[in-house]
Amino acid sequence: MSEEPEAKKSKVEDDANSSEEGPKPLPAGWEKRMSRSNNKEYYLNVYTGRSQWDRPTKPAEEDTKLPKKVQCLHILVKHEGSRRPSSWRTENITRSKEDAEKILRGYQKELNALDKAERKRKFKQLASEFSDCSSAKRNGDLGPFGHGQMQKAFEDASFKLTIDEMSDVVDTDSGLHLIYRIA
Repeated sequence: MSEEPEAKKSKVEDDANSSEEGPKPLPAGWEKRMSRSNNKEYYLNVYTGRSQWDRPTKPAEEDTKLPKKVQCLHILVKHEGSRRPSSWRTENITRSKEDAEKILRGYQKELNALDKAERKRKFKQLASEFSDCSSAKRNGDLGPFGHGQMQKAFEDASFKLTIDEMSDVVDTDSGLHLIYRIA
């Protein structure tokens, strides 16, 4: 008999998460996604880009402190471990991750020695000449983007920057980046 309440409890919980037609819809502002690394569903707050494992019970709240969109320039240096180790500049990229980081640290040092106006101009020049991203033809400009549009590490770094601020080296599946927020 002691097991019966447990069975009823889980039935009640199952009923709370489903209806005659199937699972209940998610509260406003949430998306269900699948984690490739954990092979498990998770839930994404579309306003803030934050995720959680537990199914949300209340509508997502907007984080009014964070901008909805940012615009950034970036310099991508790919390495042999990048998702696609090729670019418009080099068909087969064989440099090590360490070498890619040394290249970006050199650019970072050069850029940090400049005043704000000159830094932005030089960043664009470096991006157009040396970035492994196709955005090089636009001086590294990715255009405006919102939460959930870029790889998580790139997005997190971009949204933490203030306008005219440059990131440290950011590591993503695409390679290593320097990011410069312009809007």
